[in-house]
Amino acid sequence: MKKTILFLFIMLNSSCTNSIFWENYDESIEILQSKSNANTRMQFKLIQSKNEIKNEWFKNISKELSQFGEEKYNSLKTLIIEKSIPEIQTSILNSSLTYEDLVLFYLYRIQSIEFDKDQYLNSIISINKNVIKEAREKDKTKPESIFSLHGIPVLLKDNINYDGLATTAGSIALNNNISQNAFVVDKLINEGALILGKTNLSEWAYYFCNNCPSGYSAKGGQTLNPYARKKFDSGGSSSGSGAAISANFSSVSLGSETSGSILSPSSANSIVGLKPTIGLVSRSGIVPISSTLDTSGPMTKNVIDNAIVLKAISGYDPDDSKSVNKSNIDLESIINSNLKGKRFGVFKDYLSDSLYLNAINKIKKSGGTIIEFSPPKVDFSDFRKILDFDMKFDLPKYFKKNNILFNSINDIVEFNSKDSLLRSPYGQGIFKSIVSDSTKLDEINSIKTRIKTEGKKYFDIAIKKYKLDAIISINNYHAGYAAGAYYPCLTVPMGYDEVGKPFNLTFISPSFTENKLLQIGYAFEKETNFRVKPFN
Repeated sequence: MKKTILFLFIMLNSSCTNSIFWENYDESIEILQSKSNANTRMQFKLIQSKNEIKNEWFKNISKELSQFGEEKYNSLKTLIIEKSIPEIQTSILNSSLTYEDLVLFYLYRIQSIEFDKDQYLNSIISINKNVIKEAREKDKTKPESIFSLHGIPVLLKDNINYDGLATTAGSIALNNNISQNAFVVDKLINEGALILGKTNLSEWAYYFCNNCPSGYSAKGGQTLNPYARKKFDSGGSSSGSGAAISANFSSVSLGSETSGSILSPSSANSIVGLKPTIGLVSRSGIVPISSTLDTSGPMTKNVIDNAIVLKAISGYDPDDSKSVNKSNIDLESIINSNLKGKRFGVFKDYLSDSLYLNAINKIKKSGGTIIEFSPPKVDFSDFRKILDFDMKFDLPKYFKKNNILFNSINDIVEFNSKDSLLRSPYGQGIFKSIVSDSTKLDEINSIKTRIKTEGKKYFDIAIKKYKLDAIISINNYHAGYAAGAYYPCLTVPMGYDEVGKPFNLTFISPSFTENKLLQIGYAFEKETNFRVKPFN
């Protein structure tokens, strides 16, 4: 009886402050249905988060949300949905929109979709409870340029430190990890951006369990693809960033990549993602896999926003051993770009793919030159040993620097083993293999040298022979080779297959040629405009 009264009190108290309350439901039928999916990584054990984190999101801002209302939300749709940063800032400058309204619009949309049992995506882990107040402060001044991040809401993958929210990497073990801002977060804030919240991810950046679904974390549940929930893969590991930006939950997001973790979810969710050259963007304050190959990068609905964010977050960080000051983003050159005279290498084996072939033909019609090639065979054996070795040493360094009460990966394994059904339902296969790995430093240095040489060889033979501006791939198909070579990749929507599944065209070029990639991507996007939003 006492429990019933307490529950009713909580419900009544919640209804006074927030009209929407999430309560987990029986998902056994949905899980059973997932077992028929031919993709074994879409066969779920859990979908909803068992942490019931949603009811914490709007705890201190529910009054503002309730006052915002459906009528106001609908009146702002045409000013915000699918709009670029320059378009939003134009509306700010002509007083059609305020930053407070922009933030409230996104929060209302997150609440409307993520609290709907037939639409939720599990793309969000936490919300900045001060963001409305911060938006009001931004409204006191206008942006100096329509290309400014002033007042623009940004979502962060939840392995990127922001001192206003816990950084969990999707793990219950890091529930209380409130750490100082990552270098890239300080860069965003210095440019005037607002941190809206944190996005879900494949736990520990998809380097935790074997053959588990991409987009699952014990903290946030299973990220779902807005184009077909529980049918299409959401991509990993920046899954929540991909789904949230595609669903118009924020203007832009930051993801992170070691090998494919920006490219994969960007492609799966039909958005633009850029994996920068290692060293262009700082990794300080980001939960690591590999100090050799990790990077952060922007995930956006369009190329110009991607360029704006990349320009803002690039820069030398003395606390990052690979950091360099080589940012060369020129927004004017990107906006004025075209494909005429550009030379592209295309994979002969992929020309049977109708979407790829159609995109290539569009480039031809726009004046681009297409050269077909077959890549050389390279030795990429033991690539994963780099990740195993680095994570074994890099993650404890992160723990120590951020005062986290774990000393090793084995400590995390033991913590999760105390309640594996909740903390590690798909096992901890990768973490356990890291603990048992005995690779020595000399051996790993030899592997790193070979992987970088072979990665560059994979692309450079064609690039040099045919004087290519870029090589064109699909989705994250060549992410590993690009990671090994330290080559940047830009992925842009190229359409949808017969069942509506998104696919992206991915441009790859040598180190520190991000501006050229963005010029190419912008011109391709302008000529094709393939992206179709998943929600109204």
